[in-house]
Amino acid sequence: MVATPESKVKAKVHAVLKERGAYAVNYIGGQYANNGTPDILSCFCGRFIGIECKAGRGKPTALQIKNLRDIDHAGGLSLVINERNLEYLTECLDAIKAGRPPRSNYDLFAPPPDTE
Repeated sequence: MVATPESKVKAKVHAVLKERGAYAVNYIGGQYANNGTPDILSCFCGRFIGIECKAGRGKPTALQIKNLRDIDHAGGLSLVINERNLEYLTECLDAIKAGRPPRSNYDLFAPPPDTE
């Protein structure tokens, strides 16, 4: 089976999480799944992290943004990670380990609000 560009991003994210000792699972949708749930659900130093992985110019859907926002508002960390910002995951894990609050980045990928 050929690895997709997005699966390569997921593998890199999992490698970073494993290296740091985080718990992480791939969320796989199905008939009874919640649509829009982030690709990877993780816990690091007691902090819940939802990670949506994208490749290339891929953007999260509106439902994915809604779920990431809900995680953020509930006190978790919501990230969109691609090939260009993988180091941001490392920065967030470093911040958590140091007791500093990391910042969710999903809003950088959300469409601008309606200006009507």
